[in-house]
Amino acid sequence: MSQFEFDRDIDRRAVPALKTHCIVLGEGGEDLFAAGVADMDFAIAPAISQALAGRLSHPVLGYEAMPDGLIPALQAWQRDRHGWDIPAEHILRAPNALNILAIAVSLFSDPGDGVIVQPPVFFDFFDIIRENGRQVAGNPLILRDGRYEMDFDGFEALARDPRNKILFLCNPHNPIGRVWTRDELERLSNICLRHEVLIVADELHGDLTFAGHVHVPVASLGAVHAANAITILSPAKTFNIASCCSAFTVVPDEARRQAFQRENSRLTVNKNNAFANVAMEAAYRDGAPWLAEALEYVQGNLALVRDALAGMEAVDLIEPQGTFLLWLDFRKLGLAPDDLHAFLRTKARWAVTRGVSFDAEGAGFARLNIACPRDRLRRALDDLATAVNAVR
Repeated sequence: MSQFEFDRDIDRRAVPALKTHCIVLGEGGEDLFAAGVADMDFAIAPAISQALAGRLSHPVLGYEAMPDGLIPALQAWQRDRHGWDIPAEHILRAPNALNILAIAVSLFSDPGDGVIVQPPVFFDFFDIIRENGRQVAGNPLILRDGRYEMDFDGFEALARDPRNKILFLCNPHNPIGRVWTRDELERLSNICLRHEVLIVADELHGDLTFAGHVHVPVASLGAVHAANAITILSPAKTFNIASCCSAFTVVPDEARRQAFQRENSRLTVNKNNAFANVAMEAAYRDGAPWLAEALEYVQGNLALVRDALAGMEAVDLIEPQGTFLLWLDFRKLGLAPDDLHAFLRTKARWAVTRGVSFDAEGAGFARLNIACPRDRLRRALDDLATAVNAVR
């Protein structure tokens, strides 16, 4: 029996949680199955709660330095779980992952340059590229027999163009749930090395891999690969502390690291949040038992979805290898993107993320968050089955 309460149905509306806020659900969306925003509906690990309570017991909340134990805790976590030894001097702090992406683009490309992405992929990649005056260079993934693969030939053609300076790599991949293999990452990184394309790797879902799959940090492939990579790390997704967390930028190349440090200084990205520090250190030091059970629970939810969709000929599951996000294929319904969104919202009463949010390759798909109590997910699947049967 679990020592944690993953079946507990917690009212996210008691606080201004984005997932259940009108910003996301829209007018009249109060009773929708809120499964769009990529956080968990699980209570955080008791070790984190206790650490935060302990910090709050100190009555002064003035400026603080980063605690001495935070970086060693991050290093130990990456070494023990992923076999990646990160020198402390390679690690910089950042407010969040998106901040790192934006700074990397502004520092290591010029306005008008291309940034390669592999859609369907995390929608904020596109906004950051365009808002910084760069061009999106799309290298769509290939869906073959229900499994996504990289288009290496297409990628090399893009990398060969000197205007394409950066690759935004999602590892593991959001929303399709692929955990890229060592062979895939080595092949990709070698192409980048040949053509001087910098890899900026979003690895926030790296701890959320399922049995039989191993997360490989791209910078762990070897010194030459690490020197051409900037890695984004954070326990935000792993431990469900997105609102009480910050991020880390790992930059092995000294010249790029100094450039990042100068830009961080220019933008005054140098303040510490005491609660984020405490939450992250506690997560890395004492959160492993909670994570193990959370992953087991999510895989149980995945099995529930798999069984439910087996009885729905019109909906296919793209089998994930990690994350708590599922990529569902509704193309057999024959609905245009807006019509599919309306169908899911009004008939199934689902609030999930539109597939086209991840670029045109997502047309006919939707992203479902399954990190929620199982009974709630079961009811939502029953509602979907009723809606699909009616439209079929």
